[in-house]
Amino acid sequence: MSRITTRLDRRTALGAAGAALVGLAVDPAAAEPDRGATLFPLAQTTIPVAGLAQTFPVRRIYCIGRNYAAHAREMGSDPAREPPFFFQKPADAIQVVEPGTVADHPYPSLTKNYHHELELVAVLKSGGRDIPKDRALDHVYGYATGLDMTRRDLQRGMGDQKKPWEVGKSFDRSAPITPIMPAATLGHPARGRIRLAVNGTVRQDADLSDMIWSVAEQIANLSEAFELKAGDVIYSGTPENVGPVVRGDVLLGTIDGLPPLSIRIV
Repeated sequence: MSRITTRLDRRTALGAAGAALVGLAVDPAAAEPDRGATLFPLAQTTIPVAGLAQTFPVRRIYCIGRNYAAHAREMGSDPAREPPFFFQKPADAIQVVEPGTVADHPYPSLTKNYHHELELVAVLKSGGRDIPKDRALDHVYGYATGLDMTRRDLQRGMGDQKKPWEVGKSFDRSAPITPIMPAATLGHPARGRIRLAVNGTVRQDADLSDMIWSVAEQIANLSEAFELKAGDVIYSGTPENVGPVVRGDVLLGTIDGLPPLSIRIV
């Protein structure tokens, strides 16, 4: 065998071995990562739907502030002049509470003034931008009873410093909610009693018609700032007489036509 042939054979063998070790020249596609795979699994937050096996997947949670005139006044605002404003909670702030149960709700960290806010919740099956008010309810899949639980001392403290107050609103389990009642069954409630009792004593008692901005108006306003999509959840504001709760308190929230919501602060 000639020296030239020996060198070629050696180079060929080394090249193949190197390519196999590095994982490049032999099969370039094998070195490409799977771009569709995630690093780890992430749970999808869902809400049950009354009468269905399917659940409603949550995309975003929007909340409107000071949407009942008396509540706006008790929070120091003028409802006659204030435009609607919104904030968000993370999707996994949801705590599902089944009707007929009293769910344990943990008293959160950092606060000494923990408040209840009972609200009608609307959930969307579709969305868009700049949705006209007269078409807004076409995007609503259904409604539920919800609580916007609030670390009031943290919310007020951050507000006084002119800083964002997510720490007062956007924490774990801050959005208890019942299963959804489809609008196809319920319709679109524009009026009806909304009431919350703590240990059997009524604290909040109003009518949905007392809202400053209707659900349709809220959707129209939100869609000017965000592209709304299926899976979005809208907490539509709370009546007056929000107030503190402590460990051991049992809350019962009811809205005409919707499942009741009950939690125990633990």
